[in-house]
Amino acid sequence: MSTNRTTAGTERAVIESMLDGNREALIETVRGLSDADARRRLVASLTTPISLIKHAAAAERIWFQRFWAGLDESECDGYSRRDEGTFVVTADESLADVIAEFERASQRSRAIASRFDLDDIKVNPREGTVSMRWTLLAMIQEFARHAGHGDILREQIDRPPLREPNS
Repeated sequence: MSTNRTTAGTERAVIESMLDGNREALIETVRGLSDADARRRLVASLTTPISLIKHAAAAERIWFQRFWAGLDESECDGYSRRDEGTFVVTADESLADVIAEFERASQRSRAIASRFDLDDIKVNPREGTVSMRWTLLAMIQEFARHAGHGDILREQIDRPPLREPNS
């Protein structure tokens, strides 16, 4: 993981650096996994290591392509509906494909976000009036939460099962 983070400077630079750090942290949770391990279901939900990355790519598209840029779903570069479909990974998608998809969506988000000031606002049907600042902070929160999920899944995949005391 890169240590080249902005920890002082303009508010925008610090926020964007924090968001990029959380994007990177999420990707780090799957680096080095085989495609089979990345698809392992270790919890009851659709959450797998690979699906966390797929979901993050969709979140980028939902917030930046659909909401801020006002693009129609057909103009987005992938799935962009707010439902469980954001976690669906098809059989022909490899972990490398899904990471590349997330990186492309993140790059497009950066370009879209750069067209707005932090104080620019739009009305969101679910959240009410939101600013670009709020959106960037919400994405930091989203990706940090999912990186934590990814860390736990990765720990389950990489480590042998714990032994119960006195067993």
